[in-house]
Amino acid sequence: MKPSAEHLPSILITGGTRGIGRAVALRFLKEGFRVFTCGSSPVSVEALRAEDSSGRLHVEKVNLESKAELLAWIAGIEKICPTLNILVNNAGIFLPGSIETEEEGVFEKLMALNLAASYHTSRACLPMLRKAEKAHIFSVCSTASIMAYPNGGSYCISKFGLLGMTKVLREELKPVGIRVTSLILGAVNTDSWAGAGLPAERFICSEDVAESIFSAWSLAPGSVVEEILMRPQLGDI
Repeated sequence: MKPSAEHLPSILITGGTRGIGRAVALRFLKEGFRVFTCGSSPVSVEALRAEDSSGRLHVEKVNLESKAELLAWIAGIEKICPTLNILVNNAGIFLPGSIETEEEGVFEKLMALNLAASYHTSRACLPMLRKAEKAHIFSVCSTASIMAYPNGGSYCISKFGLLGMTKVLREELKPVGIRVTSLILGAVNTDSWAGAGLPAERFICSEDVAESIFSAWSLAPGSVVEEILMRPQLGDI
């Protein structure tokens, strides 16, 4: 007998309609999870929805820059799925620039999407995660979280912040058994690199990131992978 929907393991992924998030959503659908995710584009939301025939995918259009809209989305999920096994803080964008010359509003936009959205999502999801026998939080950080570089500007600042937040969650949640993992990633073959003119093999593929998340989740409860550092084989771009 197949388990009913309310007894299936569940995962929530921010920004799951493209790139890394999409690969994670498809990987966990394959494993029988209920998948809750969102996207900023109606086109990408409908494209992901069209790929699923399991009935276990719940995908909505959500503006993650709006705290109110983000929290309303999570509150709706909690009503139909009060227990959550995995949270993947994935949503984010890259905008190049320097602190001195960035356009007005770039800092606020990057901090909202790359850091504040993960902060508010984590806080809102913790009651659901605490109810699970096995729970795990993943944050999709960047090598920009550990190494500043020219033209990185507010992007580097936001990603340093995300890694710091994830480290804090790790310390806070040790006593309750919720595992926390930071993914520190080099260049991944996503829309951020569209038009770069580089071959696909010069990048990490999204499916490898999804596989690393599934592998870390699959460990016995007594172990945790605190950080996963992945770079392209040929090094940073």
